[in-house]
Amino acid sequence: MSLASDHAVETPAGTSVEQSEIAGRSLTQIAWGRLRRDKVAMVSMAVVLLVILIAAFAPLITKLVGVDPLSFNSKVIDDSGGLPKGRWGGISLAHPLGVEPGTGRDLFARLLYGSRISLLIAFTGTFVTLILGVVVGVIAGYSRGWMDTALGRLMDLILAFPLLLILLAMSSVLTQRLETSFHLSPNVARVTYIILVLSLFAWPYLSRIIRGQVLSLREREFVESAVSMGAGTPRILFKEILPNLWAPILVYATLLLPTFIAAEAALSYLGVGLLPPTPSWGAMLAESVRYFTVMPGYLFIPGTYLFVVVLSFNLLGDSVRDALDPRAGRG
Repeated sequence: MSLASDHAVETPAGTSVEQSEIAGRSLTQIAWGRLRRDKVAMVSMAVVLLVILIAAFAPLITKLVGVDPLSFNSKVIDDSGGLPKGRWGGISLAHPLGVEPGTGRDLFARLLYGSRISLLIAFTGTFVTLILGVVVGVIAGYSRGWMDTALGRLMDLILAFPLLLILLAMSSVLTQRLETSFHLSPNVARVTYIILVLSLFAWPYLSRIIRGQVLSLREREFVESAVSMGAGTPRILFKEILPNLWAPILVYATLLLPTFIAAEAALSYLGVGLLPPTPSWGAMLAESVRYFTVMPGYLFIPGTYLFVVVLSFNLLGDSVRDALDPRAGRG
């Protein structure tokens, strides 16, 4: 019997091929293979990509449909009560999702333009949070002594603040300061304020995760080899340790995006968001509450869209986390 046949006998059936395939693939390829076999992940990813594309091309889409998010349309409004004409909130070929009560502004256009604001705040806030959280977490995890202690107490201090109360209490003061100091328009100042505050209070959660990972990685052989070869601290942190942290960073980012989307909607609902008539999901929900009994679709349309977007991001984040889990037996 040949050596090849002896090797085939000693190897359990089906194991050698699978192990050779896994050995020849990177972690990225393994994770992507798991995601492709996850139907929930694929559907969620398709919805997320569709929402991003719709937000990016909102001006073109509204122009093709022939609607505008800011134009008043008194022709579709009943003069007696200010409600849209018809039984379905003004839904027609000209207005696919109906119109706003009182103003006649198109809901479809306002929903699309509102997604641009929400996604801008979510992606920018997530990016700032990742930069702050990763840098502080890597430094705190690799450092020893007073540096680690000081950064840890800073995280505890920030986490002790009531975020919602600070957002509501400091909104007018800080937005006015941004307007006067940087000559920003009121809406730009409010968007900047929301991004900064959400980011500044979200990064400690990521920093704690990164710090725990770095505490383990700094004792690994490749880090000790870099230290013995005389590599500087910045190189060890950002060339040796940081590339091994992309999995938890990616998972946290996918879970943070829907949190920021929902937070922006909640803040707009509470009056901290953009000034009218700029469209926003939260502002549309806040306005629709007054008309719920006579026009429930005005609440359900933006509410359902927000629900689907947040759910898709959450499901995608869970799927990414499972795909990147080395203990998941789905390689």
